[in-house]
Amino acid sequence: MNTMGKDDPSNTFDRLRRDLIDSYDEELELELDDSVDGAAVPLVKESKEDRHRYFRELFRLQGELVKLQDWVVHTGHKVVIVFEGRDAAGKGGIIKRITQRLNPRVCRVAALPAPNDRERTQWYFQRYVAHLPAAGEIVLFDRSWYNRAGVERVMGFCTDEQYEEFFRSTPEFERMLARSGIQLIKYWFSISDEEQRSRFLARIHDPLKQWKLSPMDLESRRRWEDYTRAKEVMIERTHIPEAPWWVVPADDKKRARLNCIHHLLSQIPYREIEHPAIVLPERERDEAYARRPVPAEICVPRVY
Repeated sequence: MNTMGKDDPSNTFDRLRRDLIDSYDEELELELDDSVDGAAVPLVKESKEDRHRYFRELFRLQGELVKLQDWVVHTGHKVVIVFEGRDAAGKGGIIKRITQRLNPRVCRVAALPAPNDRERTQWYFQRYVAHLPAAGEIVLFDRSWYNRAGVERVMGFCTDEQYEEFFRSTPEFERMLARSGIQLIKYWFSISDEEQRSRFLARIHDPLKQWKLSPMDLESRRRWEDYTRAKEVMIERTHIPEAPWWVVPADDKKRARLNCIHHLLSQIPYREIEHPAIVLPERERDEAYARRPVPAEICVPRVY
């Protein structure tokens, strides 16, 4: 059996280098995907140096998120992060960057659809409670129970009584979460009128992005001022010491991501967890075993 080069350090280094480049390419794909979903005319032309600085800092912060994840698992900490904001504010982009390098069994995303007929008859918070973390877990809510204070209020999907009950219940609900040991962090992604308009137009003219625009999104654009008033009331009535609101200026997507991740890391008292050295064991080999050839008819064609 030819095993030449299997322990060659240069081969290992080349493999690690290729893996690292592939990791960078993954982020580059996301950036290219975002590039057609931003302002129609960039306010400031981005230089190569700016791009390199962004990627460098993003990867550094993602490395810190991995340390945070290890600490959460080690200590049994429970974290809920709520992301709210107007349509096209960049919530999905920041969630992708946070979860990109993390273990989905530790850090997961809850993005609930509109409630069904049965859920509409439940206690309002009931379907969200099912997604709360156990010890050693992080849950990111891509929109949350605050739907009632935003879209439901503006679009008339709840009564005045339900709306007022939401504001009576939410601070108590969030204090209950805090008392149970769940750390709740709430972010509002804030974009300007013109920036949302530009992002919507970009989606309208991109066949790969049109699925992101629902009739509800288009109606929300018309009701911009109604959403502004609803957001102001929401923050005023649910900004509590146990779970304060944090506003992320998000007209510049890249700065918003870096600022949000940096702030998130500052909110949790994590530290680097030491792990025992990992030693790759030698593979066991059975000389009597012969690997069977894979039938050609079940192989995926090598088109590329």
